[in-house]
Amino acid sequence: MGWWICFFILPFSIVMYLLYIKGLAVSKSTQAVLCVFRPGKDADRAALDSCTGWVRHAGRFHGGRTYKFIFDCQLSQGDAEVFLLDRNKEQLLKLNRQFPTGTAELEEKRRYYLRWEFRNATGKCELHWL
Repeated sequence: MGWWICFFILPFSIVMYLLYIKGLAVSKSTQAVLCVFRPGKDADRAALDSCTGWVRHAGRFHGGRTYKFIFDCQLSQGDAEVFLLDRNKEQLLKLNRQFPTGTAELEEKRRYYLRWEFRNATGKCELHWL
């Protein structure tokens, strides 16, 4: 009976890993009344109600070019920030309501991550990259 669990867990783990590295699955640690996070090909969106915590996912960028990031945050309370991280989780760019735009040169065939951090945030946030 124990082998059947292994046959289920192993393929499930592989599929989740593949989704994560392609930017389709996210890891998160949040406490919220409502936290809807939608990663996309050229934008991420979040709808929040009293959300505190973080969300991280692999960015879906085509490397070898300079990207411009635009953070549009419409919060009625709280705060939100977005960090662009390299494969070693080192910060390359930080965006928030005070500094909503930034640029970053992304190398080809490198993995980058987006980490969203929320502090009692209520409202909507969107991150676009061009």
